[in-house]
Amino acid sequence: MSSLPETEILPVLQWEEGDAVRSMRWQSESGVNPPRRVVIADDTMSADAAFRLASEGTGLLWRGDYQNARQLLQAMVRRIERKPRKTADAPRDAFNLHRQAQSQRARTLGMLLMEVSADYTLALRRAPDIRQACNEAYGAGSTPFVVSLREILGLIGAHEWRKTGVEIASLGTKIHPYYGVFSPVRGEYLQLVADAPLPARSLAFDIGTGTGVIAALLAQRGVEQVVATDLDTRAISCARDNLSRLDLRDRVEVIQADLFPPGKAPLIVCNPPWIPARPSSAIEHAIYDPDSRMLRGFLQGLKAHLAPQGEGWLILSDLAEHLQLRTREELLQMIEAAGLSVIARLDTRPVHARASDASDALHAARSREVTSLWRLAVA
Repeated sequence: MSSLPETEILPVLQWEEGDAVRSMRWQSESGVNPPRRVVIADDTMSADAAFRLASEGTGLLWRGDYQNARQLLQAMVRRIERKPRKTADAPRDAFNLHRQAQSQRARTLGMLLMEVSADYTLALRRAPDIRQACNEAYGAGSTPFVVSLREILGLIGAHEWRKTGVEIASLGTKIHPYYGVFSPVRGEYLQLVADAPLPARSLAFDIGTGTGVIAALLAQRGVEQVVATDLDTRAISCARDNLSRLDLRDRVEVIQADLFPPGKAPLIVCNPPWIPARPSSAIEHAIYDPDSRMLRGFLQGLKAHLAPQGEGWLILSDLAEHLQLRTREELLQMIEAAGLSVIARLDTRPVHARASDASDALHAARSREVTSLWRLAVA
């Protein structure tokens, strides 16, 4: 695994198998603690028994056929979906119930466990080769560990996305997301960046670059130099890789920074997480922003980093407003308190499947969602 400070204590999973007590390092991308109780599971375990044990918080360490484990996980999903969903009239309550249900679902399904060797192999019948997917996500291996099957499936899916890429219409090419880096699947906000009038073409900052897609789009539009920032090391690597693929590394510099790089620019762009709530995994930091930390930080620091007559572009969904988690008045107050004014606003409606899915728990809010590019200037 990637190197860690000597003082960091890695979580350990312990279980009984045969006549011995065994233990192994625990791996959880979402930071979930290892289950306190573990039983050995194989092809003879029924879906009902597995679901009951997992619902009670018992880990199921799999020793059977890999493909049978995948089928068992799907059977557990079906049992969760059969349960009546709690509903609420108030949007905020509906959101909280939705998050609770998501959390419980993740805990239950995360109880089906796999042992992975130090070289990232699975010693199971019909197991796939996950070595490259693990190396891409975790770095070089060093010690065996136990991880949930769900996380393994996530690794495999992320590897396929990274390999094949995601088509970006406004770029006219593909972006290759890394594991743990949010994929730019919602193209409507990128089209706003493609359509907004540029205040200058000399320099731009892209704050929280992620895959580097906005930085690439700005460079493609003719901005001569772009400085893209992110705190996450995976995002830094991902953005640099994508910009190299697009032959833009000579025009886009990617640096690790908390929000702003040094200096000033005539254009500063930020697409912060749009929902003020706590994320439950690394990738959810692109969606959930506790107390609107990144949004507030961007607005409060914008004035000091904008060149004269410069613009700050805030790209933000209003979903939080429809969920009653933040009001439009609060957003406007943040802008005013930061010494900024609104020049103009470009709006678009989402085209992703959830926006029209009436069965979605948050459909009432999603159906009214608007994503905006706020053109901001120093007041």
